[in-house]
Amino acid sequence: VKTGNAMADAILNSKISLARSKEIPVHVDARIPVKLRMSELDLCVILGNLFDNAIAASLPLPPEKRMIRIYMDMKGTQLYISFTNFTAEKKRDKIGKRFLSTKGDGHGFGLLRIDSIIERLDGYLSRNSEDGAFTTEILIPQV
Repeated sequence: VKTGNAMADAILNSKISLARSKEIPVHVDARIPVKLRMSELDLCVILGNLFDNAIAASLPLPPEKRMIRIYMDMKGTQLYISFTNFTAEKKRDKIGKRFLSTKGDGHGFGLLRIDSIIERLDGYLSRNSEDGAFTTEILIPQV
């Protein structure tokens, strides 16, 4: 994957290799045509956690039903990031604004880190759980 951002390329290509080694097909359409205002560390935390969660949620499915889809591009002056993965779970309930981790106690900190980054950058975050799929959408201002 070549997005136009070296750090995004590094993390995405590393995680794509990991997913494929676990028989999870990954479909990526990602472009970052501008220099981002956000730090590379913040970008890595977001992409790494979203990808790790998508891989973990895909593993209980039989290999032929696994899939992760990633879309990234600029929407006006904002970076848009969308992750969708198939999951073996039914629609999940939220507690307040958050979904609880399915990994049990002591987990779920990746989502909290993402939430705090998005809040600090005045971004927008939406998570949606449906039977068999989970989607996260993020908008982060870059001007």
